[in-house]
Amino acid sequence: MRSSSWKPKTVDTVQLKMSATELKDKDPGYWKNIFMSEMITNRKKRIRQILSSVNTYAGVPANIEKAVKLSGLTWAVTFKDTSGKETVMKQMDICFSHTSLSVVWCGLVWPCIKSLTTVQVHGVTPMTFDKCINHSKKWPNRFSLIADYDLRSFMESCEYIGQDKYVKLLHLKPGLLLALWKKSFEIAFVIATLHYHQLLELSTLGSANNMYKFPPHVPVLDDIDPNYGLHGYQLHIDMHSGLRTYLCGTYRSLFCRKEYIKDGFLRLSVIALKNSKQHAPLVGNIGFSWKTQTFEGNIQNSFIMDALVLDETEKPFWCFSAPVSLHTSRSSETLYDFMGESFYIKYQDSIGKLYIELVWVKESEEYYIVNMVLFLSTEKVNSWFGTKY
Repeated sequence: MRSSSWKPKTVDTVQLKMSATELKDKDPGYWKNIFMSEMITNRKKRIRQILSSVNTYAGVPANIEKAVKLSGLTWAVTFKDTSGKETVMKQMDICFSHTSLSVVWCGLVWPCIKSLTTVQVHGVTPMTFDKCINHSKKWPNRFSLIADYDLRSFMESCEYIGQDKYVKLLHLKPGLLLALWKKSFEIAFVIATLHYHQLLELSTLGSANNMYKFPPHVPVLDDIDPNYGLHGYQLHIDMHSGLRTYLCGTYRSLFCRKEYIKDGFLRLSVIALKNSKQHAPLVGNIGFSWKTQTFEGNIQNSFIMDALVLDETEKPFWCFSAPVSLHTSRSSETLYDFMGESFYIKYQDSIGKLYIELVWVKESEEYYIVNMVLFLSTEKVNSWFGTKY
């Protein structure tokens, strides 16, 4: 049976620092500061232990769900309006997939979107890991900034994803999905899609106002290979919605010829239009399912797409997790027009682009990917490899 005099380890540590002489002539709040300092030190040590225990394969943590549970990690969104008022909302649900997780916030009361100026996403961890402490009560938490979005020009900066009879989905890069009620134009729910690469560090090691800064990448120079930095790439791609996976695959030995370096990008063919053996179907009915306390629905032809690009040494070069949708292709140049309607998916940020062409095959009632092209920023490639393309 546990003794009634048992105390948290943090308290024991503080008591070791105390003596009869030390108890005298101390400023008000001195021992509180000592206690908080010990809590912070112990927290940092515990977080480092958890991070070091995570097995990483090809840049992606293999046991991230366990690490999230051990660290007590959750995520929060913080809205700030024109008056400076902040509204913090705790996560309502979380869904783990192969290479990313989706955090959901929903509720009946939201701040008015027209008055909002910013929204931030934070990782939230307890300041102490002492098991005797009830974290459901108001114990302090550590906030680590992951992303900061400017909402003052919201409608100009967001990307339209899709809609059903209840909501309209809008995407703020990187990876924040806002659903607005179509009748009132108020927030219905918010989802953050977070790629696993470096997510634990970003969610635990930063501060409330600053993102954690990783050590800068140091290029490994090579003056022998004339095509250094142009070959040996891998692309892992995952298309999913909730627990449903539409496509999950890895494409290796990707390369770019020097003559295909144009307009500031390397062009790497992933799935070739003329090679039918590479063509791949999307399995199942494509759609983005959602649910709140009052309504639920499905946005057809929309889903989450995760991508991770590795260099020839299998170090992560680029990654993202974002909502995407199928767009009807206006081009009639595809060789597969006779098979059905043509569609495309496109994602782009400062590091790269991913362009995918699909056709709808009526006989099997499936979408088939018939062309996939990866574009990597020449500026990023030169910075990464120390080259001058």
